[in-house]
Amino acid sequence: MARLLSRSLYLWCPPWMGLTPLNSRSMSSLEKRARAVFSAVVEGVQPDIVVRKGLERHGNKLLVGGQSFTLSNNLYVVGFGKAVLGMAAEAERIVGDHLIKGVVSVPHGIQNTLQSHGKEKMLLENNSKITVMEGAKHNLPDADAQKSAECIRELTSALTEKDLLLVLISGGGSALLPAPAPPMSLQEKQDVTRHLAAAGATIQELNTVRRALSLLKGGGLARCAYPAQVMALILSDVIGDPLDLIASGPTVRSETRPEEVWAIFERYKLSDSLPSSVKEVLSKTGPRWVQKQPQEVKDHVLNVVIGSNTIALECASRKASELGLRPVILSPGVCGDVRSVATLYGLLACFACSPGKEPPSELASQILQLGPEVGIESWDLCRTMNVLEHERKEGWGATCLLAGGEPTVQLTGKGSGGRNQELALRVGLELSSPKIRSGAVFLSGGTDGQDGPTDAAGAVTDGELIDEAKTQGLDIDGSLKNNDSFTFFSRLSEGRRLLMPGLTGTNVMDVHVMLLPPPPTLLTPDGFVCGNN
Repeated sequence: MARLLSRSLYLWCPPWMGLTPLNSRSMSSLEKRARAVFSAVVEGVQPDIVVRKGLERHGNKLLVGGQSFTLSNNLYVVGFGKAVLGMAAEAERIVGDHLIKGVVSVPHGIQNTLQSHGKEKMLLENNSKITVMEGAKHNLPDADAQKSAECIRELTSALTEKDLLLVLISGGGSALLPAPAPPMSLQEKQDVTRHLAAAGATIQELNTVRRALSLLKGGGLARCAYPAQVMALILSDVIGDPLDLIASGPTVRSETRPEEVWAIFERYKLSDSLPSSVKEVLSKTGPRWVQKQPQEVKDHVLNVVIGSNTIALECASRKASELGLRPVILSPGVCGDVRSVATLYGLLACFACSPGKEPPSELASQILQLGPEVGIESWDLCRTMNVLEHERKEGWGATCLLAGGEPTVQLTGKGSGGRNQELALRVGLELSSPKIRSGAVFLSGGTDGQDGPTDAAGAVTDGELIDEAKTQGLDIDGSLKNNDSFTFFSRLSEGRRLLMPGLTGTNVMDVHVMLLPPPPTLLTPDGFVCGNN
C-alpha cells in the first residue's frame, strides 16, 4: 500500500480525502450521497422548520421579517395551499395562546393522507382554534374551495386596526382560494380562463385576467383585512419567487386596470363571446385598490418568503459539504423543455470530466447557447464553468452540482411518469455517451414527493443506464416517446433507481443533483483516484 501513497499523490489529495480503487463500483456510494442531499433538501423546507424561522416569539413580541408586532389576544390566522396545514399547526404551537380564530383551505383528503403517512406533526390538535376546510379536488377550484374562500373573506373583513392577521400561503393556493367577483359564477370564470389558455394566452396574461375577476387575488385579501396588520408567510413554488404570482398574490398590491384585461380578450378575439357577468365586472372603473387608500393598505402588509427553491439549494449545499463533496449551485430557475435541460447537464458533465487540463472551448460555447432555453443566465453558467475548471486544476475530488426549478415535458404518449423521472432518464442517456462515461450520478426529484400521477418523486441515474436497460430488455426510446418513464424505472433493476420519499408535506419545486467525480487526469498509474467517492 505504501507504494501507492507517493509524494505526488499527496500533492493532489487534501488530507480529508480518501483513495478509491478505480475498478470498484462507485455508483452505490455516489447514489447514496445524492439521495442524502435530496433528503436534506426536503427536511430543510418542511413547514414546521420554515415557520419556526419565520416567526420568532419573545414573550408578547412577535418578530416577522425583521419587524416587531405586539401580541395581545389579537391574532387571527388564514391560509391556503398544499403545505398550509403543517404551517398552521406549527404557527399555533408558537402563538396559539394569543390566537382568536383561524380558517385554512387545504386540498381534498389531505388530513387522511398525512395521517396515513405518519405526518401527525402536520395536523392540528383536536382543540385547535383553526378550522380546516378541504376542497379543490384534482387541484381544480370547486364549490368546496369557494366556500372556504368565502369563510376566509368573512373572517378578514371583520378585523379592526387592533388585530393581527397571519396569512399562510403555499403552492396550490390559487385553486384553494376561488372568489369570483359577483355577479360572475365560478364556472363562468373557469370557462373564460380555459378559453384564453386554449387560444394561446401566456401565463402572465392568464394571471392578469384571474386577478381582475377575483375578489381575493391580486391583493384582494389584504384589502378585506384593512385596517388590520397583515403578516404573510409564503412557501414559494414559483421560479424567482414573484409575490404577485404565488397563489395569484392575494396579499400583493395589483395595478391591473379593466382596459388591460379588455386588451387581452381582444387580442385573442374573445371579447364578443364573454358572459354578461364578466362584462359587468370589467365595466367597473378603476382598480379595486382605490376603494381603500392603496398606500395605507400596502403599509399594513408584510410579505415574507420563508421557503423557496433557493433556500432548498442552500440546504443541499450544506449537506453536500458534510458528505465530503464540493458544492456548486448553478441556478434555482431551471425551466424549459426537459430535452434541452438534459442536454445542458450532459454538456456540463462532459465539461467537468473530459480528460486533459483544459476542457474543449466548444463545450463552453454550446453550454452558453443553451442558457436562454433553460432559464439560466450566462453569468451563472460562466461562474459554474469557472468553478469546475478551477477544481480540475486544483485537483479536488467529487463535485456536487446543484440546481432547481420546474422544467416541462412535451406530451407525446399516454404513459405514466413525470418531469423529474423523464429528465433523469434523458440525462442518463447523456451520461452514457462515450464522451463522458465518467461515473457521474444524476438525481432529479420533486420536493413535494410526487412526480406526475405516480408514487415516485423522481429518479437517480448514471452512465450505466443504457447497458443496464439493454441487459434487462427495456426500450428507452419507446419509453420516452410514450412518456412512460415511471414504468421504465419501475422495471429497471426492480425499481431501485426510483426516488420514493412519500408525501413530504412541502413544495418548493424540483431539485437536481449531479455528482461529478474527478476528471481522468487525477488517476494514479495504479488505478486509484484521488477523491472520496
